Amino acid sequence: MLPIGGYSHSYGLETYVQLELVRDAKTATEFVQNMLMQNIFYNDAAFVHLAYLAAVANNFTELLSLDDECTAIKGPREIRQASQKLGIRLLKIFQRLTYCEMATAYEEAIAQNRALGHYSLMFGLYAKALSITLPEALTAFYYNAAAGLVTNCVKLIPLGQMEGQEILFGLHNIIKNLVAQNLVLDRSLVGVCTVGFDIRSMQHERLYSRLYMS
Repeated sequence: MLPIGGYSHSYGLETYVQLELVRDAKTATEFVQNMLMQNIFYNDAAFVHLAYLAAVANNFTELLSLDDECTAIKGPREIRQASQKLGIRLLKIFQRLTYCEMATAYEEAIAQNRALGHYSLMFGLYAKALSITLPEALTAFYYNAAAGLVTNCVKLIPLGQMEGQEILFGLHNIIKNLVAQNLVLDRSLVGVCTVGFDIRSMQHERLYSRLYMS
């Protein structure tokens, strides 16, 4: 929930709303659940986990490899840019608050164009630096993603604030189960793509009117 600009990104939701695929509380719930279970689970949350493990092992080479992989699987340009912008803003905040040797090296690699600086990797890196346990870090990451998506649904559809809170409350058990599954996710499944989401995110670039950057 840090002020790093996440509110300005809808992650393709704006396209779904304009196409009336997401139009009420029921379809908004389906959208958020699918994003968590089919997209974030295999992608950004998995990279939080892997970055955390790289930090535990103090393996900077692995972190750079994860950065390349994360860049490669984010096909839509706006989604890739959003990940980079949020990651760098998170870095700027925590570089002032706590020292992390790997984060400093990561910042140098970004400045040298050897890395992009993805949000999920930065999140995992700083979770370890702040001695946050991996399950707690993943729970926070999922909740933050869910809260952002629900907030965007409330604004775009629009929904009432109470409907938004009900959707978010209903995700608690789903988030708990996803965290448990992320801890044992087969490495070969990391980066599984969601083609429909990628297409809608690409279409967002050419919408007639837009409120969000992605």
